[in-house]
Amino acid sequence: MNSADRKDTYEISDWNFPLCDNGLPEAWYRFEGDAGTRMPTTYVDRRKCGTNFPGWLNGTHPTVADGEVIREVCFSIMFSDYHDCIGHKLIKVKNCSSYYVYKLGGTPGCDLRYCGTDSP
Repeated sequence: MNSADRKDTYEISDWNFPLCDNGLPEAWYRFEGDAGTRMPTTYVDRRKCGTNFPGWLNGTHPTVADGEVIREVCFSIMFSDYHDCIGHKLIKVKNCSSYYVYKLGGTPGCDLRYCGTDSP
């Protein structure tokens, strides 16, 4: 995943034309290039990452010693000021020493998309 519109700093201006990952085939993915280097671990505002409801990792990234772990991806879908994890999906994450890989699949619906970031 390397497109700039997937990064947590990319904002859409029109609610009617979001990108989404509901048809994403289940596979191992890596964030790189203009998308950033990893999935964010804190709330991402709605309308970022090229979609209405961006996905972020709820928790920490694993260490190399942790091996493959299960983590929760939250989607910022609340229409309020609360930063709760309402829409979510369990994924697998692995630390490959100099980068992370994520076993992702389709999101629970459209307007939901996995985000990338350069922030630790």
